[in-house]
Amino acid sequence: MPTPRLELSVQYACGVKDLPKRSEVRAWARAALHPDRARGAEIAIRFVGEEEARTLNRDYRRKDAATNVLSFSYETDPLLQGDLVVCVPVLEREAAELGISMSARCAHLIVHGLLHLQGYDHETGEEDATAMEAQEREIMASLGFPDPYSTDSTPSSPVSCALAPE
Repeated sequence: MPTPRLELSVQYACGVKDLPKRSEVRAWARAALHPDRARGAEIAIRFVGEEEARTLNRDYRRKDAATNVLSFSYETDPLLQGDLVVCVPVLEREAAELGISMSARCAHLIVHGLLHLQGYDHETGEEDATAMEAQEREIMASLGFPDPYSTDSTPSSPVSCALAPE
């Protein structure tokens, strides 16, 4: 029986031209997924405008503002299934504010969101936040990006995620 592979859908729903290529997004996703989770995972990553991000954040998190990334987990066992929604205008603002490339900020948001899909949660306590940030640092370094939480420059903006209701 063949080994199941990562099923990744990348959707560009905002009309911005300078977004990462599918091959880049796939590389970032593969790096963020634990090898046991990547086999057979079904993930969609959707790049959206502010209105769609705001609507989703309002409907699922009761926060009436666009946020940088939302994470929707549908299934974790036996296969990982979920969606990430990246708000491009917020991504662009944060990259400019932090003085980093769009690519670096986008990779960080995707890594962060995929860790949420795998059960990491920085909002459940300091120990969990520290563990999640350590994973993010390691993955970002493996991709050739700087530490997203470095204190040598402006600290990274918080990353927000929401889980779909059951």
